[in-house]
Amino acid sequence: MTTIIIEDEKPAARLLQRKLEKLNIEVGVMLHSVEEALNWFSKNEHPDLIFLDIQLSDGLSFEIFEKINIKSAVIFTTAYDEYALKAFKLNSIDYLLKPIDEDDLETAILKFKDRFESSLSVPKNSLQLDFEQIKKMFANPFEKTFKKRFTVKIGQHLKVISTDEIECFFSENKGTYIHTFDNRNYLIDGTLELLEQEIDPADFYRISRKFIISLKAIKEIVVYSNSRLKIILPTYKEDEVIVSREKVSDFKNWIG
Repeated sequence: MTTIIIEDEKPAARLLQRKLEKLNIEVGVMLHSVEEALNWFSKNEHPDLIFLDIQLSDGLSFEIFEKINIKSAVIFTTAYDEYALKAFKLNSIDYLLKPIDEDDLETAILKFKDRFESSLSVPKNSLQLDFEQIKKMFANPFEKTFKKRFTVKIGQHLKVISTDEIECFFSENKGTYIHTFDNRNYLIDGTLELLEQEIDPADFYRISRKFIISLKAIKEIVVYSNSRLKIILPTYKEDEVIVSREKVSDFKNWIG
């Protein structure tokens, strides 16, 4: 079975690739934009299965299907809300909600195998997807709303923290914390992976496994060892805030 991933963010594509490898699914190619995908499909045999991110860096991935007759099965990866996902169900489309759960991924793979590999007589393109109709669902997009505030518990009290007050998010000892500009830490529910889907990527960026930082909190950027970067924040001093090497290029693009 030949499989490719078309995913906007390279770290997310690599993470999905690792999860697929655990299921003995080898990913042949990873693509990251509409332009890159169009070029690849025009020169190569189409795969059996595509993991397709909806929003790519240069447009909606549906643009690929407008220009090339793709004959592959598709499993969508999406951060859109449940309302949009119900629309996908009505169109008999497999989907995975980001961040991708490994059990959901395995279920999707099994569904694909049942549908496309149970009989040699089933053609590769037997699932007819109406991409034009799906695209119309996003013509007036389901506006993705990002969290503007977090509610944290302090003893018997609740405190509301605006995202404007947040210097960074960090993980420590299996906990996830908010660090604010007034140099306070607050434990919150969830993981950094979940936070990445909830906060505005224009304002926050995940620089490593441990940190998500605010753009306006960057005080200084220092060249660090092994081609990495060190971020100086206004008040957070508990640990070095380092941009991991594989994220340096994307980070530079993010800060403009």
